[in-house]
Amino acid sequence: MQKITKAVFPVAGMGTRFLPATKASPKEMLPVVDKPLIQYAVEEAVAAGITELIFITGRNKRSIEDHFDKAYELETELENKNKQKLLDMVQGIIPPTVSCIYIRQTQALGLGHAVLCARPAVGDEPFAVILADDLIDGEPGAMEQMVKVFNQTHSSILGVETVPHEQTGSYGIVEVTENVRGQQQVTSIVEKPHPDVAPSNLAVVGRYILTPRIFDKLVNTQAGAGGEIQLTDGIAALMKDETVLALPLRGTRYDCGSKLGYLKATVNYALKHHEVGAEFADYLKSQAR
Repeated sequence: MQKITKAVFPVAGMGTRFLPATKASPKEMLPVVDKPLIQYAVEEAVAAGITELIFITGRNKRSIEDHFDKAYELETELENKNKQKLLDMVQGIIPPTVSCIYIRQTQALGLGHAVLCARPAVGDEPFAVILADDLIDGEPGAMEQMVKVFNQTHSSILGVETVPHEQTGSYGIVEVTENVRGQQQVTSIVEKPHPDVAPSNLAVVGRYILTPRIFDKLVNTQAGAGGEIQLTDGIAALMKDETVLALPLRGTRYDCGSKLGYLKATVNYALKHHEVGAEFADYLKSQAR
């Protein structure tokens, strides 16, 4: 059976909620302490055994490519100054066994369209989709949890979490039923429903494993909410042909697409950082007095 070796990272969004910081720099390059959001997402994928990283990019996203590329001048400078620890850090951003592919999404036509752009690189294989905005602090990582279930079921899987009912309008929302294996099988999915009509408060949170049949569904998906091709609509069509599972993810999710979620992530990751955690905790205590 095929394993999950490819992950798609849709990173073409404009990041308007973080203007002016994102005017010339991608939101995925915003740092949480000392690593950009996209690096956390890539590390999660690599930990799950993924070896091919497919970035769906747009204009002004070159710094993402540069981040995962070799930096000759910087590496030479660090080597000449005997800064071996920093050199190892820079050279170890991704393992040498992992490759990167960059595909331009020339128009902002939605998440479904971004995933469809990856078709030439994915081919006829199941694959992961990771949204860097959702930073999930879990052990094992969220994608590793999902790959484990995929290896048992070979079904498409949506990473989900229970959200407050008043927030359903910000997520794709699923209804589930327990199947004979005790797994949560998706029976319906709807994009950003108003709390009054939401079928549940079980939200899809930026992690997917999808079978290649999703591409045929997305090709025939009409523009939906916001005039965009919604991945949610493609998944709804996919469910008519095959089983789609929902997996509640273990760990803490930070919505780094919002300022408040980003600040929470920064504080909590700083508190456990090996260099500054203890001092930062003392600082926060001093400010609370």
